[in-house]
Amino acid sequence: MGEKETSILILATFAAVFLMCLGFVIILLIHRNRKIKFLTEKNAMKQIHAEQLLSTQLEMQLQTMQHIGREIHDNVGQKLTLASLYTQQLSYENKAPFINDKIENISSIINQSLQELRRLSKSLTDDNIAEQDFISLLKDECKKVNDLNNCNVVLNSSLSSLTLSYQTKSILLRVVQEFFQNSIKHAKCNRITLTIEKAENSVVLYIADDGMGFDAKTKPNTGIGLKNMHKRIELINGTFEINSILQLGTKAYIKVPLQHEA
Repeated sequence: MGEKETSILILATFAAVFLMCLGFVIILLIHRNRKIKFLTEKNAMKQIHAEQLLSTQLEMQLQTMQHIGREIHDNVGQKLTLASLYTQQLSYENKAPFINDKIENISSIINQSLQELRRLSKSLTDDNIAEQDFISLLKDECKKVNDLNNCNVVLNSSLSSLTLSYQTKSILLRVVQEFFQNSIKHAKCNRITLTIEKAENSVVLYIADDGMGFDAKTKPNTGIGLKNMHKRIELINGTFEINSILQLGTKAYIKVPLQHEA
């Protein structure tokens, strides 16, 4: 075999090896891309399933609350009304003047309980979350807390209204409610500030109290329901961060995307 034939053989062998290596690399890339696509689709399906599950849970929760509200109105409310009439009749007949004051006190307690139950029944049967925009819901929630005279809640927002999906409104409202409850019950705060802003393709909430605070290093996340807040916000692809300092209060930062909102 001549020198020319040997060179051609070497080049052909090199070309064959190169093509084999190139083919192997291409196969690896195709396999990698398929794996990435599979994982992406799997994660997407997982997210869709989580959203569908959440939607079902919210629907069942709404139906349950409406049922409880109707039961309170139709059964408990009617019985309390009847009890109130009986006490008023006893007081009117004046058959036991020495206990009239006690009867009137009982009647007053029953009437107060009846008013509270009616408010509760109305809040459960009226689908406020679906019917109202998010800013109105927050204003109502702040008013409820302020009416208790235990803590002063201030709402800061330049938005007159904000339309969100039922799912997002429901989750954000529950998180705000839980923060309020924890701040009042555990942190014993005097003031809570709630700020809401609309950024590009997202809504941002800042919540802060002036309560006792806690040490995140020694207190587990489940201590005041933080884990529950995190999970709720994650279900709508949001971000939840919390910062607390002993004796200086607690702050929460919530950011939720708006690309899928109504």
